[in-house]
Amino acid sequence: MSRGLCRRAFTAGVVLLALAATGHAEDTLDKVSFGTNWVAEAEHGGFFQAVADGTYKAYGLDVAIVPGGPNINNRALLIAGKLDFFMSANTLQSFDAVANKVPVVAVAAMFQKDPQVFLAHPEAKVTKLEDLKPLTLFVSKEGVASYFQWLKSEYGFSAAKVKPYTFNPQPFLFDRSSAMQGYVTSEPYVIEKQAAFKPTVLLLADYGFSSYSTLIETRRDLVDKKPDLVQRFVDASIIGWYNYLYGDNAPGNAMIKTLNPEMTDEMLAYSVATMKQFGIVDSGDALTDGIGAMSDARIADFFGKMVRAGVVPRDLDFRKSYTLQFANKGVGIDLRTKR
Repeated sequence: MSRGLCRRAFTAGVVLLALAATGHAEDTLDKVSFGTNWVAEAEHGGFFQAVADGTYKAYGLDVAIVPGGPNINNRALLIAGKLDFFMSANTLQSFDAVANKVPVVAVAAMFQKDPQVFLAHPEAKVTKLEDLKPLTLFVSKEGVASYFQWLKSEYGFSAAKVKPYTFNPQPFLFDRSSAMQGYVTSEPYVIEKQAAFKPTVLLLADYGFSSYSTLIETRRDLVDKKPDLVQRFVDASIIGWYNYLYGDNAPGNAMIKTLNPEMTDEMLAYSVATMKQFGIVDSGDALTDGIGAMSDARIADFFGKMVRAGVVPRDLDFRKSYTLQFANKGVGIDLRTKR
């Protein structure tokens, strides 16, 4: 079940490495904890893959993955020193950390494109973003405070057309002159299964919403004191994502299904295929610099858009939100297959 439509609370599970030796004795592995921001799903697949296929162990790491959920705040555990790394949702969270003087920093961006989309009925004949303006838009409170402000400033959308999105698709399904927010990797699949029609899907990233997504975040003190450990975790995670997208991802998927029994093989396959189709993970700078790539220009561009939208203050020192020390090294590019 997708993060948007699943309302069932899952207890956070901890995935521990228990694999055959891959060149590192168990007592020499560095123990690392990594918290995700939602229940186990394909959108986290590369991390689970790196545990399941021994990649983390090959990099000298004993990684415990702590899944998130609707009542779990793994970012708070990172800040409190209870976790070593966290899977941050987007670049705005990184900006927010600077604004609130939270000592965390993004070290890699596993998604080059934010998966945020709008779904519309085929009858609405939507072909481009501007076609959504006359429609009723179901947008969550978080969406109104973030990407919808960008839609207002960049495209002239009106707040008068917005209705609350409560992670229930029924209002959208009832109103054929409406559009609903979602993630490209999940909600289109759920709508097609529930309502037996294929919705029109518009990915905001393809219209200039240039936030990174699924970033690896850690505390500044870990970057300063253990840069080698941070580098190994980033590199192994990147390898995990290449293996998940282009190799045999059965080990990663098996782990996901163990932690999230509602996840099906069909849903996992759809999410992986969609990530490839839309270039969510492997596009843009990642094509030359490797998965996880970030750039000063891209983050500055997004910051400027958020300033114009009134989402972040102009005087925010956004450059403190990230570091390029660990990304852009071309790790794993040779594992990519032709798409």
